[in-house]
Amino acid sequence: MASILLRGARALLGAQFSLSEPLDVAIEGGRIRAIAPEGRLPLAARVLDLHQRLLVPGMINGHFHSHEHFQRGRTENLPLELWMHCVRTPRPVTLTAREVYLRTMIGAVECLRTGATTLVDDITLGTGIDRTLIDAMLQAYDDIGVRALVGFAMMDRPVIDNFPFVDECGDAALIAQLRALPRPSPEGFHALVRDLARTRHPQANRVGVLVSCSAPQRCTADFLRASRALADELDLPAITHVQETRMQVVTGQRFYGSTMVEHLHALGFLKPKTTLIHTVWLNPREIDLLARTGATAQHNPWSNLMLGSGVAPVRELLAAGVNVGMGVDGTCATFTANMLTTAGSAAGVSKLRGDDPVQWLSAREALAIATQGGARAFGLDGGNGPRLGTIEVGATADLCAFRLDTVTFTPLGDPVRQLIYNERGAGLDTVLVDGEPVMVQGRFTRIDEAALLAEIGATVQRLAPEFDAAEASAAQVHAVMRKVLARCAEEPIAADTFAARIETAPSASR
Repeated sequence: MASILLRGARALLGAQFSLSEPLDVAIEGGRIRAIAPEGRLPLAARVLDLHQRLLVPGMINGHFHSHEHFQRGRTENLPLELWMHCVRTPRPVTLTAREVYLRTMIGAVECLRTGATTLVDDITLGTGIDRTLIDAMLQAYDDIGVRALVGFAMMDRPVIDNFPFVDECGDAALIAQLRALPRPSPEGFHALVRDLARTRHPQANRVGVLVSCSAPQRCTADFLRASRALADELDLPAITHVQETRMQVVTGQRFYGSTMVEHLHALGFLKPKTTLIHTVWLNPREIDLLARTGATAQHNPWSNLMLGSGVAPVRELLAAGVNVGMGVDGTCATFTANMLTTAGSAAGVSKLRGDDPVQWLSAREALAIATQGGARAFGLDGGNGPRLGTIEVGATADLCAFRLDTVTFTPLGDPVRQLIYNERGAGLDTVLVDGEPVMVQGRFTRIDEAALLAEIGATVQRLAPEFDAAEASAAQVHAVMRKVLARCAEEPIAADTFAARIETAPSASR
């Protein structure tokens, strides 16, 4: 790998993101080898002029679902328990390898164009495991140059049995039909991860795998234990969705007699390099469990807003010493894989939680969650593997350079605040992943973006009738789920659960 010199950038250095004067950054072997005032370092094989650029650590999009990218813009104003059946439809949409490749590229392009150099793709495989389709997805990430960790949303229970009260709320014949829908076997899931980990371990490969258990309510206790053991054996990160909605708290009580966080702890699932995605509805005892076990809580604020799930208690998590990461979630629900939007919304929605502004998230905290928090969550913060989320000597050169000669940064008051609250990617000029420039002067170096986007547009237009039919097949499930939601709304949860939503009842008149 050729040496590179980044010349004349102003950088957000170290854990505090301190703005530097113009400096030079020397990169060799994918790592930052030296940082010095401009003009002090020798020229390298390649020099990138970054005058009037703000150099920022690449953000880590800790969660999204590439299987949703073709459905961007197709839903709105549905709560999670209704919306999810629009992407896990009873009638599947069958795609070719080329279509999966194109679908994967949508999120990869948007992540890189909005400051995320690492993404975690939690993909649903549908009715079975097809290695041709999986290889096409991995090839897309290989081709564009993004850093990616891929999980397979593993579960061993039928989707309809992820919810309480379904037998009371649905027709018996329909429920039986939904339970009989085909899905991959638990053994197949684990064999897939084990096989891929041999050549795609994230500590040694830019595109790697991890262990994903879709959610505790979608997995039996034995499957969760086996998945935990697999992650431990292979030294892989583990992820699972936990308590995104109030209904999921009720589900835990009904299924396990405890919350899902407590259930996972009882199974020995909570450990370092283990991420609980969303964690919107939590009580103090659960936060203490996360702090004591070293597990990460992952904040997906824009997704939680778009699905009406609520606002997570991020300040309480940070105050307890819990590591917090950040992700965008699926683009069918969120419309966007823009990590700058996500980071900005994280800082913004925190200002709804309480009247003490000292407790609100700052822009610097949001950026730290999106960089350092994500690195720590997935074990990408040092050791023998990548060291992400910071600009300092020895760190992996996953970097983004934004133009400072734009209205976003004019006048330049506080670059971190302006980055988080104002920049949305239009000013992104240069991106390096593992020391390789994958975007220079706003153009990708490895792919023909315009040709890919044109092909994607034509492909989705052709597939639209298939998605129409698939989404229509969810109508009967929605009817059942509306009854389940109403039933769960009547169930009490722990009184000390942190409030995640604003009540709609009017305040008393004065």
